[in-house]
Amino acid sequence: MTPARTLPRIVLASDHGGVAMKAELLRYLSRKGFPVRDLGTDSVRPVDYPDYGFAAAAELRRGEADRAILICKSGIGMAICANKSKGVRAALVASVADAELSRRHNDSNALVLGANEIPVARARRIVITWLATPFEAGRHRRRVDKIRRFERTHWKERS
Repeated sequence: MTPARTLPRIVLASDHGGVAMKAELLRYLSRKGFPVRDLGTDSVRPVDYPDYGFAAAAELRRGEADRAILICKSGIGMAICANKSKGVRAALVASVADAELSRRHNDSNALVLGANEIPVARARRIVITWLATPFEAGRHRRRVDKIRRFERTHWKERS
C-alpha cells in the first residue's frame, strides 16, 4: 500500500494589481483540494505590496505554510519582498518551463506571478506544475545549501 501524498499548505497573497488572478487561483486550488489560506488583499483599492509579500514570507519562515504564491502587476515587487526573508527562495516565473526549473534546480518555495504579464489559464498551468515538481537535489543541493549558509552567516535576527 502506498502512503497518501500530503498536499502542501499554500498561502496566497497579492496587492490590488493581482487581486483578480489571486481570486481565480484560490478557487482553482481549493477545487483541487489544496489547503490554501488567502492573506489578501481582497480589493482593487491601492495597497502596498510589501505588506502582503512580507506576510506570506513570514508564514513560510515560521513553518505555517509550505509554499507561497504571490501576485502583483509585474511580479517584481513581490519577488523582491519575499527574497528579503530568511529561508524564502522566491522565483518570478512567466512560463511552465521556468516554474519546473525553479523547483527542480532551486527548490523555490515561493512562486511569484505578474498579473499583467500572464493570462490566467497559463497561471493555472504554471501553478500546478510548480506544485507538482519535486526538488531534484543532486548537484543542485550544493547550490541551495550555499544560499542557506549565506543566510545563516549574514541574516540578523530581530531582537
